[in-house]
Amino acid sequence: MSAPYRNEMKAKQLLDDKGVDNFIPLCSKIIVGRDGRKKRKVVPIVSNLLFAYTTRSNLQQIKSKAPFLQYRTHRVNGRNEPIVVPQKDMEQFMAVCNTTGEQLIYFSPEEINLAQGTPVRVVGGAFDGVEGIFLKVKGARSKRVVVQIEGIAVATAEIQPQYIQVIDTRIEK
Repeated sequence: MSAPYRNEMKAKQLLDDKGVDNFIPLCSKIIVGRDGRKKRKVVPIVSNLLFAYTTRSNLQQIKSKAPFLQYRTHRVNGRNEPIVVPQKDMEQFMAVCNTTGEQLIYFSPEEINLAQGTPVRVVGGAFDGVEGIFLKVKGARSKRVVVQIEGIAVATAEIQPQYIQVIDTRIEK
């Protein structure tokens, strides 16, 4: 979903009030207020982005009362269809985003070429079980595991080599 004009937290509150499971990738930032004082504030990492887990009809009812809440779409057979993220992909994305103390970098899909990477699974550590693409990210000293939510955002985390297992993409017959 999209909540333009910095309405992500308002949309989250609305979905929470309606009992809809939702997720916004958040981070803590130090903001300088109008009075010049520094404050720590929790803010969305990707502006205008939130994920909702509910039926389309339920979401449509909520959306009719909240004009700022919009579907994120992609083209399918010449039509704009709402993006639906598979549950496994969403769980892995949330696992990476919710890991505290790790240096995460967020990219839009246009900023990174996933075709060059090797499919991997993390075995052990904070990201145990997460699957993604292992590649070198410009500006980072080491290779990283990239977890992608199709057409929306990419989160990466630095992983020690001993925790990386290559996923064999060949189908055995």
